[in-house]
Amino acid sequence: MTARPVKRSLTLRGHRTSVSLEDEFWREFCRIARERGKAINALAAEIDAARGTEAGLASAIRVYVLEDLRRRVGASADRP
Repeated sequence: MTARPVKRSLTLRGHRTSVSLEDEFWREFCRIARERGKAINALAAEIDAARGTEAGLASAIRVYVLEDLRRRVGASADRP
């Protein structure tokens, strides 16, 4: 576990970029991409396109991971 973010390289629509994410967020982001049958770069591009200009890409990925977790926890909490 790293407390500090680690810089990760991505390619979005043919352009190289990087995001700094903690290992835990990166692992969950990779899990979500794998679960949805998407490449990491493709999922990052979707998040990038939806984020607007007020948030950085790393922040948008963290929020995406958090929202996915909330959906999964909420879905399991609804089950008997």
